Amino acid sequence: MAGLYIHIPFCKSRCIYCGFYSTTRRHDTMRYIRALCREMDLRRGYISEPPTTIYIGGGTPSQLPEGQLHALFGAMDISRAEEITMECNPDDITPEYARSIGELPISRVSMGVQTFSDNRLRLLRRRHDAAEVHRAVDLLRREGIGNVSIDLIYGFPGETVEQWLGDVNRALELRPEHISAYCLSFEEGTPLYAMLKEGQVGECGEESCRAMYFALVDKLTAAGYEHYEISNFALPGRRSRHNSGYWRSVPYMGVGAAAHSFDGDSRQWNVADIDEYMDCVERGAVPMERETLGTATRYNDTVMLSLRTVEGIDLEAIAADFGQGYAEMCKKQAARYAEGGLLELSGNSLRLTHKGIFVSDMIASDLMLV
Repeated sequence: MAGLYIHIPFCKSRCIYCGFYSTTRRHDTMRYIRALCREMDLRRGYISEPPTTIYIGGGTPSQLPEGQLHALFGAMDISRAEEITMECNPDDITPEYARSIGELPISRVSMGVQTFSDNRLRLLRRRHDAAEVHRAVDLLRREGIGNVSIDLIYGFPGETVEQWLGDVNRALELRPEHISAYCLSFEEGTPLYAMLKEGQVGECGEESCRAMYFALVDKLTAAGYEHYEISNFALPGRRSRHNSGYWRSVPYMGVGAAAHSFDGDSRQWNVADIDEYMDCVERGAVPMERETLGTATRYNDTVMLSLRTVEGIDLEAIAADFGQGYAEMCKKQAARYAEGGLLELSGNSLRLTHKGIFVSDMIASDLMLV
């Protein structure tokens, strides 16, 4: 297996919490698409086989007009693709745009809903309102998109558990195949972080966020969703195959400004500057930096990513990849968390318990090599 990630950095406006590389410039979109196609050609062979999953993320990929989407797909090798995901904003999904998506080999749409509260959407400076979410999902369904994922955010300033469950219930009315939910974060460099520092907003308390998270888990699992990764829930058979590849350390190639790649032995990341990116690619070079991964880094990545999933850390795989000593060390370090009810050993797998999920970062850090 291998994955392909394509970064579309264009946004009509910036959300105040977003830390991803993006730009509100629009006049360079076709030049950028040509650069993406050129990079894919330059790096042909980076992954040893055609990708089995493709993810078009951003930014806002649904800001691309139909013709540019067709040009992008014309440059991809989709011969073995089992899942092709495109991120969309609800307000971009007009009947015409939904039809164009349905005509492309896109099998999955991931939609940034965030909340069904119009007041909180305005706080985030999102462009859509709650009513547009229902309309967008309905339009996509009509065009044959049978796999829709929605993103939600909890932990808004002053938000209560009851208000959060109102969002969850509104989401369940849509019966999306997949739901991702994240606690609102105040990333340095974002407008939201500046608002926090200036006292314009306050953080939601840790206990409130914990209560919201477990209310989410209880509600979605009762509704038939599989809690397969800390922040991700899916109806049976509808896990995100692309993101699951990240958590299993499957090689992937990322193309576009600021896109990251992983070949199993090293990580690469493209320059986070659209002009430098396009200039370099047009000259036949890919502007990237590279980090060769040592054994300790690869082990730490495996522990951190595996622990987030329902399958947990596979000790047999640890022994096979790094040696039996690493597996024994991991098991020994995990013992105190197992005794405290935060981890459980099932067969050869170390998994977080319900109690351990909310302190997973602390546990993963303790299991890693210094």
